[in-house]
Amino acid sequence: MAYRFILVVSLLLGLVFSQPGRAADDAAIQTTWRLLDYIAVDYPGAVEDGRIISQSEYEEMVEFAGSVRTRLGQLPFHPQQAQLIADVTALEAAIAARALPEDVARLARGLATHLLNAYPVPLAPAKTPDVPRGASLYAEQCASCHGLSGAGDGPAAANLDPPPIAFTDRSRAQERSLFALYQVITQGLDGTAMPSFAQLSPEDRWALAFHTGTLAYPASFSAEGERLWRSDPMVRAVLPRPEALAGTTPAQLVAQLGDERAAAITAYLRRHPEALSPVQGASLELARTRLSEAVQAYGAGERRRATDLALSAYLDGFEPFEPRVAAKDSALLGRVETAMNELRAGISRGQSTEVVRGQAAAVSALLDETERTLTADTDSNVTMFVGAATILLREGLEALLIVVAMIAFLRKAGREEVLPYVHGGWAAALVAGGATWFAATYLIAISGASRELTEGFGSLFAALVLVSVGIWMHGKSQADNWQRYIRERLSEALSRRSGWVLFLLAFVVVYREVFETILFYSAMWRPESAAPLLGGIACAVVLLGIIGWAGLRYSRQLPIGRFFAVSSLLVMVLSIVLAGKGIAALQEAGMLDVQPITGLPRLAFLGIYPTAEGVTAQILTLAVIAVGFWYNRRSAAMS
Repeated sequence: MAYRFILVVSLLLGLVFSQPGRAADDAAIQTTWRLLDYIAVDYPGAVEDGRIISQSEYEEMVEFAGSVRTRLGQLPFHPQQAQLIADVTALEAAIAARALPEDVARLARGLATHLLNAYPVPLAPAKTPDVPRGASLYAEQCASCHGLSGAGDGPAAANLDPPPIAFTDRSRAQERSLFALYQVITQGLDGTAMPSFAQLSPEDRWALAFHTGTLAYPASFSAEGERLWRSDPMVRAVLPRPEALAGTTPAQLVAQLGDERAAAITAYLRRHPEALSPVQGASLELARTRLSEAVQAYGAGERRRATDLALSAYLDGFEPFEPRVAAKDSALLGRVETAMNELRAGISRGQSTEVVRGQAAAVSALLDETERTLTADTDSNVTMFVGAATILLREGLEALLIVVAMIAFLRKAGREEVLPYVHGGWAAALVAGGATWFAATYLIAISGASRELTEGFGSLFAALVLVSVGIWMHGKSQADNWQRYIRERLSEALSRRSGWVLFLLAFVVVYREVFETILFYSAMWRPESAAPLLGGIACAVVLLGIIGWAGLRYSRQLPIGRFFAVSSLLVMVLSIVLAGKGIAALQEAGMLDVQPITGLPRLAFLGIYPTAEGVTAQILTLAVIAVGFWYNRRSAAMS
């Protein structure tokens, strides 16, 4: 049984830290994009006026183009894949013919754009980068090679071949976007001394990319950039959202704004990315972009791509904001999730383009309302305190009730020697939750899909175990001679093997709540509001402790038959709730289809969501329970 526990725990933690297929595809797409960006930037160092000026650089360009072809062929099928192969064929031919650098750059950039259109991946940070933090990281991690000013003259530079990049080189910096810098920081650069900094959090890597991107654009340019940004609507139209800032090269800005204005805007926005959005982060803009792209793809008859884009609008665009929205307006969160489910359902059902466009517009309006809610005012101490307490009470109550029921059952049955399994399960869940917090804060980013999958599978597993436990409890509540039953049968039933089942159940039900709560608190955390947030957590812990104590105390006073009857009903209700929540989480992760039910209220605390799949799962759970209870009564009557 122990090896099964390890297997299930590994699966749950694996779901936290990975999204099957999608994460690997995203990494491959980003690597391919980086290769194309490198070709566009470095080809002029290989070919000039139709002749090779550096054989090693030229061979590298040929190799990179061939690698792009190979990687494109390994991506999941997409209707535009044939066009991508045609694009890379044209790029390889241009390199073989030693075409002009501007022609090769145009082909490489065009292919990179088509790649992201076919296989969308986030181009912008999940929240506004902390540029001063990036400066500190640069001094610690990069200055020894690249120099404090970025001129490539650090103390270690003399021993490096090839030499480190001079970030102050404007001609080179003009061809490199912030997203390209982020990719190099994340993956390193083969054939050079540039290592991968994947050990840094995504937020730190973005902060480092933004600071590095300022080194060719002096701070003295920023004042003019700020004036242009505030006074010229045309300038703001060129960079309407953070994703555009991250993915646009300064050279592209020069083509639209001219050299001086482009340099000023680049210097200002890369130092002050918060100017681009009033919201902490770029995710809502990403959600709007994906919505628009989904409607366009659907109108073009690309239903599969439209489905992927609509799912990305939620998972990549809105889901990172979910904890903050839930803390401020849980009803609004429910409306957004329902509207996004209806949009995906409309696409999957083949509704008319007008209907899908209307559904997308409804989602966009809700995103506007969300943005206003998040930026209307800063959280007061009272709001933070109440929000922190409410979240822990809401997320912790289900797990507490299940654990208390298990402890009370074991004590009532006189099998307290099995209690360490239950206590070990919830304690291990708390330790795993702490490890999750550390990993999510300092090592990796937990994707929206990973979060939903973890919650979904955890909920369904717990519901399955609770149904079987509840039916068993109900059956024992029908027994006439409890003392004889306990003496003759319970010792056999509560073996070491079943102790591990209790361990696993306690772990799963507590970990899924700890995991969810950690993400909520991570989104709410602000140094200036630490006191009210921690106070709210402490208050909730005390209240949960009182509830747990009262439950255990009351259970001692119940006759054992009545105790089993009450416990079985409680467990049954919780299993129905968890079944609904599990299905909803898997739908939000895109693993299950969504068929909305018009007019059905959304009661998240009961696991009731207005979808046919969720309601069906709860009805089936209830039916299994009813059959189990009927069989128990029939067996008791016949005995």
